[in-house]
Amino acid sequence: MKKITIVLAFIGMITLQSCTVNEDTGNGIDNDTIGEVFEYTNVNFLPNSYMVVLNFPHTIYSSDMVLVYRLSDVFQGEDVWKLLPETYYFNDGTLDFRYDYNFTRYDAEVYMEGYDLGGLSSGVRLNQVLRVVVIPAAFGKNGSIDYNDYKSVINAYNIDESKIIKMQQ
Repeated sequence: MKKITIVLAFIGMITLQSCTVNEDTGNGIDNDTIGEVFEYTNVNFLPNSYMVVLNFPHTIYSSDMVLVYRLSDVFQGEDVWKLLPETYYFNDGTLDFRYDYNFTRYDAEVYMEGYDLGGLSSGVRLNQVLRVVVIPAAFGKNGSIDYNDYKSVINAYNIDESKIIKMQQ
């Protein structure tokens, strides 16, 4: 009987033991969110599909949020990044072309669609630079961040740009 009582007491101690979780300090600093950026250079949208697959260097979580930015210009020495989808219109307001994307845990598929993709200048189809920003989903619902502004996103998620993973397409 004593052995059963000891076993039951031991099982009770184990089940009543509480777990501790190391949460953020509550001071507005997030110590465990890891956002990351993958940069793809020499991206070419070629005839027939006008689509590229950007393979991630590792599998991301299924709950992660993915943003894709295209280097559209350099102004006064600063890169100008535009969030996809990015749409261009003719003067009459009809669609000329646009860049868009979808993603999985393994890659992002970036594609062009539009009126006459073959007639577009090579400057918008060839040698493009794209950045994929991966943000843990629990932190991607912050309404105060302007996701159109690449720098705001990088600053909001404390992403160190010196740690961008460079990929060749």
